[in-house]
Amino acid sequence: MMETIEIAVDARGVAKITLNRPDKHNALDARMIAELTEAAGRLGRDPAVRVVVLTGAGASFCAGGDLGWMKAQMDADGATRGREARKLADMLGALDRMAKPLIGRVQGQAFGGGVGMMSVCDVAVGVETAKFGLTEVRLGLIPATIGPYVVARIGAAKARRVFFSGRIFGAQEAVELDLLARAVPEPELDAAVEREVLPYLSAAPGAVAEGKALVARLAPGVGEAAVAMTVDALVARWESAESAEGIGAFFEKRKPHWVEE
Repeated sequence: MMETIEIAVDARGVAKITLNRPDKHNALDARMIAELTEAAGRLGRDPAVRVVVLTGAGASFCAGGDLGWMKAQMDADGATRGREARKLADMLGALDRMAKPLIGRVQGQAFGGGVGMMSVCDVAVGVETAKFGLTEVRLGLIPATIGPYVVARIGAAKARRVFFSGRIFGAQEAVELDLLARAVPEPELDAAVEREVLPYLSAAPGAVAEGKALVARLAPGVGEAAVAMTVDALVARWESAESAEGIGAFFEKRKPHWVEE
């Protein structure tokens, strides 16, 4: 029984994964991470599924990591921190390697891990009013486990524009950065997603899967060494004084000490 996501498959074999914590802006917690990993495996193996759409319920696509979950990692022992960081990395890897086309339907804001999930989609379409940002540095953290996928998606030169500034940017810049294929008015979003879905329903499923795998082999890709390094980097940041100050300030509803008044 899924608690934080919903999965639906239509008669054509189009599956939809909906992040379903709208009251938390679909922030990633331990349960959602586990359920997304399970969903990627299940849908990837299902011969009846032709294509997968990833979206969110409510106002946001995904607000990133749940700060309560992050705080719990900071308060945990080192082994627990490492396991939780690895689960997040493995979830992204499972979505990235899923042997089905993955289309992002970005109906609202995406921050942090939400940008990471956009980056593992084969194509993402969003509303033109959406806002985006790799905001981890505002909390004393870094975009660690999502980093390999974001950099693979947009390239190092474009990553330097947004990866460590924490600034918020709009949908048009997300298109320029190659995070979105296109930005459309909200009433046109479903039609735009459907235009991405339809070609796959005329393509041989096995050829599609092998074509996606071939791209992964031809591209530099995200290897285990990079994943392990980013897991260690995230754990180190969870253990830092800056993250304690940043997340503490959030829960105390004050500005962290590095913010200029």
